[in-house]
Amino acid sequence: MDKGIEGFSKLTKAQKIEWITRAHFKNPEDAKNLLLNYWNNDSDIQKKHDEFIENSLTNFYMPLGVAPNFLINGKPYTVPMVIEESSVVAAASNAAKFWLNRGGFKDEVLDTLKVGQVHFLFNGDPEIIHSFFKKNKPQVLEVTEEFSKNMIRRGGGIQNIKLIDKSHLIPNYFQLHVEFKTADAMGANFINSCLESIASKFKELAQNDSKYLKGEGVEVVMSILSNYAPKCLVRASVKCPVSDFIPENGWTGNDFAKKIIQAVEIAKKESYRAVTHNKGVMNGVDAVVLATGNDFRAIEAGVHSFASKSGQYTSLSNAFVKNDIFHMELVIPLAIGTIGGLTRLHPMVKWSLELLGNPDAKTLMKIIAVTGLAQNFAALRSLVTSGIQKGHMKMHLLNILNQMGASEDHKKAAIIYFKKHIVSVKAVGEFLKKYSLK
Repeated sequence: MDKGIEGFSKLTKAQKIEWITRAHFKNPEDAKNLLLNYWNNDSDIQKKHDEFIENSLTNFYMPLGVAPNFLINGKPYTVPMVIEESSVVAAASNAAKFWLNRGGFKDEVLDTLKVGQVHFLFNGDPEIIHSFFKKNKPQVLEVTEEFSKNMIRRGGGIQNIKLIDKSHLIPNYFQLHVEFKTADAMGANFINSCLESIASKFKELAQNDSKYLKGEGVEVVMSILSNYAPKCLVRASVKCPVSDFIPENGWTGNDFAKKIIQAVEIAKKESYRAVTHNKGVMNGVDAVVLATGNDFRAIEAGVHSFASKSGQYTSLSNAFVKNDIFHMELVIPLAIGTIGGLTRLHPMVKWSLELLGNPDAKTLMKIIAVTGLAQNFAALRSLVTSGIQKGHMKMHLLNILNQMGASEDHKKAAIIYFKKHIVSVKAVGEFLKKYSLK
């Protein structure tokens, strides 16, 4: 039973591993050796990894794959993807190849505004606090000038600040709603530093202006960026004549297009389906976000909030036919960066960005959105034709074989056998039994 430990963070890495393995594992030496086996042999690289987070013990590896044949706004890309789920990289690659000879993907960044807020309470007349803010707005913004110099030089900085009355939701609740552009940086530290300075100055001005505010003080609750970025948007799209679709299941190209459109319409109206539909989009999005050192948790939270902006959770993508041309598009918020954070620290992040040609933030937004659309199209194509499991289980075959401890000879034989047979855990188990008896 774990009784806890005092001062764990002050222990050396070796001491932490020693305590963890002895206190929690039946075989401490095996547990310790597993941690050590996942250390990087390059001590400098391992030191960087250790310093990313607190109480680091080892590395947790995820596969890095690539999806070639992406054509985005006329430029070819091979896209890095970090993900553990079978078939995702293959699906993205197949979709990229499918659209390669059909004009590729088109992409545009609609806007890059990010949001931060100072949340505060004011127990007084709303008109008074609005007048106070209007009078002191220049001084409030002035305190951010030192933080903003470099960001403004790169084309970013504070774009707008306004006071919003939310007292109809929470008594006495107001906020300073601030919009930022952060150029090629994700900008979390920049935004939060600006917000805290704004909050401090706003409170100071309020305290020194008690006569104007009639004795009612400002109580700052918190100052923090928002991961909801509905004005930091990118649109990815594809189109081709319906006649370009290869007939499947005896369908015409028009039949296939209709099936895709129907699948999207269901996701627009049925939230149970929409969640899984959008999860497919995020299979592509998250994989590239991880590979490029960005914050996938923030992206996920923002994207799913965006999918609910109408009051109902709905599809992120859209599909339609106009004048016999099939169109499919995806619009999502993406607050990402290509400088700062892990982009200059994690060796594989640097590698991934170089693979993409060291893109700026807007270009990376486009690449990420396109990968999400490709993944969505690939999933829908499977769902409305052969079903999702056929391709997925084929890709999952090696995982099943490894779980069952199959030898290399068994694996080679199984791969040949299951090219013509349905893959399932039961079927693989039965195959291995029969193969072992030969």
